[in-house]
Amino acid sequence: MARTTPPRPVNMAEVFPELAGMTRTTTRLHPRRGDPTVERSSVGGPLLWPVEEPWPRCHDCHHNKYGFAPELTSLHEVRAARGLVTGEPSPLSAEDLETLRRSKEGVPVAEHALSPMPLLPVAQLYATEIPDLVCPPGADLLQVLWCPFDHEDDYTPNVWLYWRRAADIEHVLLEPPEPALVVDEEFVPHPCVLNPERIIEFPPLHLIPQNLAERIRHWEQERHMDYDDDLSIPPGWKVGGWESMWTFRDPIPLGCEQCGSDVEPLLMMEGGNFTPSWRAVEDNAELGEVPDGESHPGVRIGRGYTLQIYCCSRDRRHPCVTAMQ
Repeated sequence: MARTTPPRPVNMAEVFPELAGMTRTTTRLHPRRGDPTVERSSVGGPLLWPVEEPWPRCHDCHHNKYGFAPELTSLHEVRAARGLVTGEPSPLSAEDLETLRRSKEGVPVAEHALSPMPLLPVAQLYATEIPDLVCPPGADLLQVLWCPFDHEDDYTPNVWLYWRRAADIEHVLLEPPEPALVVDEEFVPHPCVLNPERIIEFPPLHLIPQNLAERIRHWEQERHMDYDDDLSIPPGWKVGGWESMWTFRDPIPLGCEQCGSDVEPLLMMEGGNFTPSWRAVEDNAELGEVPDGESHPGVRIGRGYTLQIYCCSRDRRHPCVTAMQ
């Protein structure tokens, strides 16, 4: 069903006319747990993946230089705890059992034990359903996958993007490979259907000219308003628009690692879906006392930060850039 963002308490373009020319549209995805299919956009759902194309794997090292891996759990156990699977799991290999034991006992794992690692589906987005999804020429579908391990560069999952034309896929891979072990259940999204909603947003303060940003901060203090939390960028999962604010660290320069071009925001994901003022009108009526975290993907980045995925402004098929913000 549709999800509707409540009106903002203040129209910032009326208070600061300079902001009127800085608005962008963004599409809030409003993921809610459900039973998604390959024919629709989803988070954590099945992908329209061509059967003839090999499933991608992460070949990075998944333990530290001393051979220690983070404490692991089996993917089946994660899904069983969520009520998503029934029956007995496929038995873990002897090597996976040994790796699991070693991770829990804090002793080094075999050098090759966790690599290559099959990727997990994170999101599938059809341009016909997501207004702010800008695809490269010849594509109308974006598939986002990641390796469910922290990687040392930014202590976030490694992310891969796959752009496709849905009509080109005749035979779908029904049972893709999966990692037997994962580092954190919060890197395994609950299957969610999407309820896309296009809204207008204002830029984060670090992208606003300094004089104007200082005036906004002064206005906030006088009016007891919060531009960051309530008036600019919505939390949760969204496509396009402005990048998320930087919270626990200062902004860092980002660029395409392949060609050096500027990058632009593609997909933002955040564990919680909103501060209270951003909660969809329909959720207030439907969820009642159900905690927000029990209806959403259940993904958590770091200590509750945002993972912002950027794409190359010159060629969206270049490898993406990610930042924990």
